[in-house]
Amino acid sequence: MNATDRTPADLLRSALAADPGRPLVTFYDDATGERVELSVATFANWVAKTANLLQGDLAAGPGDRVALLLPAHWQTAVWLLACSSVGALADVAGDPAAADVVVSGPDALDAARACRGERVALALRPLGGRFPQTPEGFADYAVEVPGQGDRFAPFAPVDPEEPALIVAGRESTGAEVVERALDEAASLGLTGPGSRILSGLSYDTWEGLNAGLYGPLAVGGSVVLCRNADRLDEAALAKRVESERVSVVRR
Repeated sequence: MNATDRTPADLLRSALAADPGRPLVTFYDDATGERVELSVATFANWVAKTANLLQGDLAAGPGDRVALLLPAHWQTAVWLLACSSVGALADVAGDPAAADVVVSGPDALDAARACRGERVALALRPLGGRFPQTPEGFADYAVEVPGQGDRFAPFAPVDPEEPALIVAGRESTGAEVVERALDEAASLGLTGPGSRILSGLSYDTWEGLNAGLYGPLAVGGSVVLCRNADRLDEAALAKRVESERVSVVRR
């Protein structure tokens, strides 16, 4: 982290400048057997493309509310940082009827239809695959994002003192997200650059978001993000901790 980092998007830019090739997010889905590893550079490229989609095609800007009806997943992490890049308010598990944009996984499409604004659906299939048939009333993220630009510049400056995140009913500014992630890093067992945490926590709480994204990003660490980790027995978990060189586990 640099002294000028005031938003989560700032943290990502600093990580990209420092060591673009190091792992940032390693994702497992223990229901499908999927494993994806994203370096800082690859993750940042996904964020840039998604931010361009959000700002350009979906016309979202500072102050607009984006309801994220998504599980703990590497693509959810991308959307959180894309919202920060644009200056939009990421409302995790928020009310789609109150949102300007809704981003939904396959299990929340019916609820997401309450949004009167733009709707984006994520299939959450291995390798970022598309829906076999695009859900009616939605844009398929996997179809729309590949053609977006690899570099992103916001149309308007992002104010770190404006609301940036709502999770479990608590609203935080971008600066508060960064400050809280840094303040709580030690309690997560994140001791600095190179720290590697395994998280099986949901993204619908601050604890899950911090362990699964913001904390490791703030200290120059990385995360092994596990969806459906309750399917792992203790022996399988221990094997993963060893193979992924994890220093701390949160489940």
